[in-house]
Amino acid sequence: MRKLLALFTLLFAVGLTTTAFDAEARKMSGGSRSVGKSFKTAPAQPTQQNINRNSTTQTQPQSKKSGLMGGLLGGLLAGGLFAALLGSGAFEGFQFMDFLLIAGLAFGAVMLFRALRRGRAQQQQPAYNGPQRFEAPQQAPVAGATGGFGQSDVPFDLPPGFDMQAFLQGSREHYRTLQEAWNQNNLDKMREYMSPELFAELSRERATLSGDQHTEVMFVDAELVRADHTSYQAQVSLKFSGRYRDSAENVEQDINEIWHLERDLTQPNSPWLIVGLEDLA
Repeated sequence: MRKLLALFTLLFAVGLTTTAFDAEARKMSGGSRSVGKSFKTAPAQPTQQNINRNSTTQTQPQSKKSGLMGGLLGGLLAGGLFAALLGSGAFEGFQFMDFLLIAGLAFGAVMLFRALRRGRAQQQQPAYNGPQRFEAPQQAPVAGATGGFGQSDVPFDLPPGFDMQAFLQGSREHYRTLQEAWNQNNLDKMREYMSPELFAELSRERATLSGDQHTEVMFVDAELVRADHTSYQAQVSLKFSGRYRDSAENVEQDINEIWHLERDLTQPNSPWLIVGLEDLA
């Protein structure tokens, strides 16, 4: 009987911790913290809307999911606790309530690490029915535009004729489009948006997931956190903030990602292609 109770307690703790491992895999980053190219970017600039939303969301229940690192740390903690108890024979003479107490402590530890990994959800933004690829809206360049950048080591040199507001507005819909393509394993759609190198890596990640995914983007906002260009190439980095939900499991997770894009300026009307993804959640 004691062995059965010990096994039940171990299974209970494992069930609490392993549910976090596939939280990030449902997003298009495939569970990786960084894929493809990466550049140093400026920190996001807080707005009054974001501050108001953060104060509201603090009173809401905590998410039932966590990122990869939160699940890993929780699993190591619970696993180390039970391994030590089993190896020392500490389960001998334990009563049922003792096992429940240990399980409760493990649950509290997992919730603590999940809370530490939570980001802050951003203000909900409406969807934008933009084009199906990242394109380069044109307008006269604004002299001295800095976009709130204060770090001299992070470039913010917009390409000539770059319409930042239109680009940001369209990028929100592109985020939704790509997440849906990831859900449905629509590799042709993903290929349209990505460099060949990034597409190859993400398609391998997607192949490890079986069937359709059920990640629904609840809301997402975009901010330009880096921009640079030469005579032959333009680069921008976008920070996406928001929240998504797994509709099958009815659980939620923050969106906190940076996408790096490049455009070939030697070819007329060439599209922006995603060359790197960073998951900051």
